[in-house]
Amino acid sequence: MSWLGWADGTCRYCRSGRENLCEHARFTGYDVDGGYAEFAVAAEDFCFPIPDRYSDAEAAPLLCAGLIGYRALRLVGAAERIGFYGFGSSAHILCQVAVHEGRRVFAFTRDGDDEGQEFARSLGAEWAGGSSELPPEELDGAIVFAAVGPLMVQALKASAPGARVISAGIHMSEIPAFSYDLLWEERTLGSVANLTRADGEDLLRIAPEVPVRAKVTTYPLEDAQQALEDARAGRIEGSAVLVVS
Repeated sequence: MSWLGWADGTCRYCRSGRENLCEHARFTGYDVDGGYAEFAVAAEDFCFPIPDRYSDAEAAPLLCAGLIGYRALRLVGAAERIGFYGFGSSAHILCQVAVHEGRRVFAFTRDGDDEGQEFARSLGAEWAGGSSELPPEELDGAIVFAAVGPLMVQALKASAPGARVISAGIHMSEIPAFSYDLLWEERTLGSVANLTRADGEDLLRIAPEVPVRAKVTTYPLEDAQQALEDARAGRIEGSAVLVVS
């Protein structure tokens, strides 16, 4: 069960294949009970079968960080040279998928984060550096996972004509003003909202083929605040997973 718990199937967004924007959507843990429950009642049509190779802890980031990242990857289009700004829970999963698809990944971490850059390279990134750096080649597309508005502009600076720069965040700090020449030549800025069931089905079919290896650090539910602090401080390599006992 992902956070899209239900969509009406009749609004103009659902009818056009965009149920992620459904006008009456219900979301797990917000409109529908069960976000932190050991057991939950869910609409069968909005549940996904979990590949046998993954434990519960390994599957958890696929259904959250993995799905939003996968939708962002689809919105980038057929970009061959793709930049990932922020290499955390979502990017470490999508890097593996992108490489499997034959794309060339350029990973951007906090400046000076040598361990994070080495982690990205170990998962198939062709190049890794600080977020203030320009890559050795122009990007055909970029996904900004970090909720840092200026990175949208930085990604534009690194992009080739026609590139798409997609924000994968729900929230983001203010995007500063920038010169129009950065956007010219058919570059675009975009965002991601939620997911469709097709996104979930596709990712969970592809993940064991890659195979995606989700690196997880588990925390008991009562330590959720510590998990958030560790994530913000960059102390987690991969994904943090809360365990309900």
